[in-house]
This record gives sequence, C-alpha cells and structure tokens, in this order.
Amino acid sequence: MAAAAPSPDPLDVAAEATRGLRGLSTELTARLPRLLEAMRSLGTGPDAHTVLDRIVRTAAELVGARRAAIGVHHSDGDAAAGQGLADVVTYGVTEADRERCAELLADARRAGKPSASKPSATESLGPSQPPGPSQPPGSYLTVPLRVGEEIFGILCLAEKRDGGPFTESDRHLVEVLATEAGIAIGHTRVQGATRQRERWIEGSVAVTQAVLSGGAGDGPAVVAEKARELADAAVGIVLLPEDGGDGLKAVAVAADERSGLLGAVLPARSPAVPRLLAGQPVLIEDPAADPLLGTGVPGRYGPSMMVPLSSGDRVLGVLATARERDADPFTAAERTLAAQFAAQAAVALVLAEAQRDRERLAVLEERDRIARDLHDLVVQRLFATGMLLESAERQSDAPEVRERIERAVEELGATIQEVRTAIFALQQTPPETPPGLRGRVLREVRAAAVPLGFQPSLTFLGPVDDLVVSVTGAHLVAALRESLSNAFRHARAERIEVVVDTTARLADGRPAVRLTVADDGVGVPADGRRSGLANLVRRAEALGGSSTFGPGLGEDGRGTTVVWEAPLPSEDA
Repeated sequence: MAAAAPSPDPLDVAAEATRGLRGLSTELTARLPRLLEAMRSLGTGPDAHTVLDRIVRTAAELVGARRAAIGVHHSDGDAAAGQGLADVVTYGVTEADRERCAELLADARRAGKPSASKPSATESLGPSQPPGPSQPPGSYLTVPLRVGEEIFGILCLAEKRDGGPFTESDRHLVEVLATEAGIAIGHTRVQGATRQRERWIEGSVAVTQAVLSGGAGDGPAVVAEKARELADAAVGIVLLPEDGGDGLKAVAVAADERSGLLGAVLPARSPAVPRLLAGQPVLIEDPAADPLLGTGVPGRYGPSMMVPLSSGDRVLGVLATARERDADPFTAAERTLAAQFAAQAAVALVLAEAQRDRERLAVLEERDRIARDLHDLVVQRLFATGMLLESAERQSDAPEVRERIERAVEELGATIQEVRTAIFALQQTPPETPPGLRGRVLREVRAAAVPLGFQPSLTFLGPVDDLVVSVTGAHLVAALRESLSNAFRHARAERIEVVVDTTARLADGRPAVRLTVADDGVGVPADGRRSGLANLVRRAEALGGSSTFGPGLGEDGRGTTVVWEAPLPSEDA
C-alpha cells in the first residue's frame, strides 16, 4: 500500500497566506490615491440618475473596465414591480447592446440574489451569456449597491482594457467604491424626497388659498389641476357623489388634451366605489382593463391612483390621477403624499363650504334686517303720511287741491304695496342661480392662478351679463380658457392682463364684445405650432367675429396679446 501523502505543515500554510495578503495589501495601497480621488468625485447630484452615471463611469475608470452598467431595482417591493429593473445606466455600452445589457442585469438579479451572497468576480451574470466569443474566467465583476440595508441595484464591470481578468484587488476597490456610492445615492434620494415633499406641501398651501378665495364651483377644478401637476400625471380628476345616484361623477377634469371624462360617472357597481367611499385608496395599473373600474375609461391612460377626499369621518369625494400608458407606476412615497394632499384639499373644501354658508347666512340676516326696517319704519311712516294727506283732503275746500291730494294718497298706497312685495321677496331664501358671464370669467381666471403661480388681472367694461347672449358667452369663456392655457404651457409669463369689453366695435361698426388676453412671456415663435390660435379664430368666425394676436406687455413688445371679438345682438333684433 502506498504511503499517505504527508499533511502540509500549518506553519507553511500560514506563511503562504500571509505572503498573499501582504501582496494584496501592497497593491491596494498603491491604488489607494486613485480610490480616494474616485470617492471624492462621486459626491451628490440633482437627481439619482446623474449620480449613477457618475458612479458607473468612475468604477470603470478605477479598475480599467471597457464596459460597465448599473441595474437599478424598483424601489417598491410590490408585485407590480416584478423582477425587472427600474433603470439601467451604462458606460461604454452601445444603444444596440443596451437592451441585452438590461437582460443580463435582470438575470443577475433573479439568479444571483446579491442581497444573500457576497460580491465576487464571476464568469457571467447568470444563465444568459453576452454575445460574441466566450470570455475568459474573471472577465466580469458584479457588486451590489446597498443603500443602508436595501439592495439598490447591481454594478457590473466587464472586459478589462489590459485583457486580463479582474483581480481580488479590483474586487476590493469596487466594494469600497460601492459603499461610498451607496452613501451618495442615499443622500441624493433623501434630497429628492425632501424636494418632492416640499412641492406637495407648497401645492397644498396654494390649493387651500385658491379654494378659500375662489367661488363655489372653483374648488374641485383647482384641486384637479394642482394634483395633476404634482403627480406628473396626464390627467387629474375630482369625482363627487352623484346627485340622485350612488356612483361618483367627474365634476372637474384637468388635462393637457381633451379627455372626454368631464361628467363621466363611475357606477356604484364598480368594486372601487365602496372602497373609496370607505376611505381606502385604490391603485390601478391599467384603467382600461382593471375590473375595479369597469368599462368606459380611455385606453390612453396607464398607472392611476384614486384617493378619497376625506375630512374626519366624512368622505367628500375622490381625487384621481392617471399617467400616460407605459409611464412609471406611482411609488409608495407618491401615494402617501397624494393621500396627504387629498386630505388637506378636503379640509380646504370643507372650510370653503363653511365660509360660503357663513356668507349666505350673513346675507340672509342682512336681508331680514332690511325687511324689518322697511316694515317697521318705512311702511309705518308712509301710512302716517297717507293719513295726514287724507285729513288735509277733507279739510280742503278747493277741488283742485283735493284732487291732487287724492292722487298723492293713491301713489302712497301703490308705494306701500311695492314695499310690501319687496319685504316678501327679501324674506324668501334666494334660489341657487347659475353664474352669469362675469362669474364664469372670474372662475376661469381664478382657476388659472394655480398652474400659473400668480393671479392675472381682470377688467370688465360695460354691462357684460346684460349684453352677451349665452352662445357668445360660452365661446368667449372657451377662448379665455384656451388663451390662459397657452400662456401657461408656452409663454412662461410673469404678468397677464385680461379685459372683457362690451363697449367695443367691429371693423364694420357693429357693437361687439372683445376679449383681450395680454402677457409678457416669450411670444409666438415664427415657426411654432399655432393650433391654439387657430381654434380661437374658428370660434370667432363661427359667430361672425375675428381673432388676432400681436405684441405683448413686455419690454419692446415681448410676449403676446390675443384679441378675440364677436358681435353683440343688435338693438332692433
């Protein structure tokens, strides 16, 4: 029987390990200045993507890799995030290979489970192999990026420029860099979350101020517009309980394009309605197919969230926002901020309702006081004056004097009857009447103050409500809305002046109503789109009027002035 091989001497093994560590330590020490310089270059940035781009470039330069990529995991651990990646940031990767790179990183996430394994030099990212000839062992290096205890993403480095494999020294350097990168990413995320919270808080304050200073119908429109802006959504909707029904009706819709959702009803049979009325939010990935909503929702919208407008135990309605199809889903932080915004908006709506109730009560009390004064003072004095005149009539011998006194007494009687009619009218509760053109114009201007960030000035000339018929008024309000929308989306204006003038004249001398919207923005570019202005022209020409635009309010005519006018009914019509 052959003799057993002698076991290695423990002292020899320890000496060999010590020599290996000493060599590794020497190499790391020599590369330490480059590592420190790389760590200093990370810093923070305006957003996570900028920081990630800096990290992937720095890591590649530090270890001499030709290509590098970071696959960012979804921040939410829900099922909606799936096993895919929220973002892929690359260095040295062509656009043609970017999709393949994303697949490899996703495979690494599914197969490698970096949160449960140590980072190491590896031959491949997972079951998939990169295109092209096979690479030698150690030609890939993957390291997880951790933010605190969370696995934020995977950093992958490939193909050293010297053609050799990645070494243990490379791995240690990248590990240290990844630790610093995690800190930088964490700081950037905190700053981003802080800025996001500040935007929502400022939005809540702006909505509260606008709702409390606006009219009865302005609140939902203001809330819908601000929610759409804050949530980076394509549409914002406020739904209130349907009159005479159990569903929810869209009473305000804010969208860049015509959505067709205003007046739409979410029926009571929809599974979402009882949940919303119970104060529970609803998150929907595909509104066109989700059984929570049912049918009738435009297929152009994608991820959506619906949060109740709740004040205490009372649910006033629902605030819904939807993004375009294929847009990023709403994160948990966004859902929380939207719920807080909706709660604040609900409080503002309740306060506005209470404010209007107080104003109505004050008006009713004033009307009642006036009615009492008319009855107790004016009518009684008129009666006394009539009695004095009747006494004088009996004592007069001149027929002409008696006739005049008799007519005066009759006039007093008629006046007393008119005063009594006025007293009766004052004692009745005034019905809710739809606002006239003046009120509708005020509403549009107030609603525009939210997206604009300032209140446009408004001037009325002439008896607007008396002269402008309903059809012309509807077109004028639509023209005003279009003009203010153009100023908000394109002009970047700091000042807007709106004038509604019923004393104007058309070129042919006919009386007209003229709408003028002037701003100090960037003006209309010579080669820019003018679809909004074309819409104004069509509206005016349909009524026999016209619409033009010219220099604005800024220095040297900077900005745009839109003039829209339509004829008023002739006096003999």
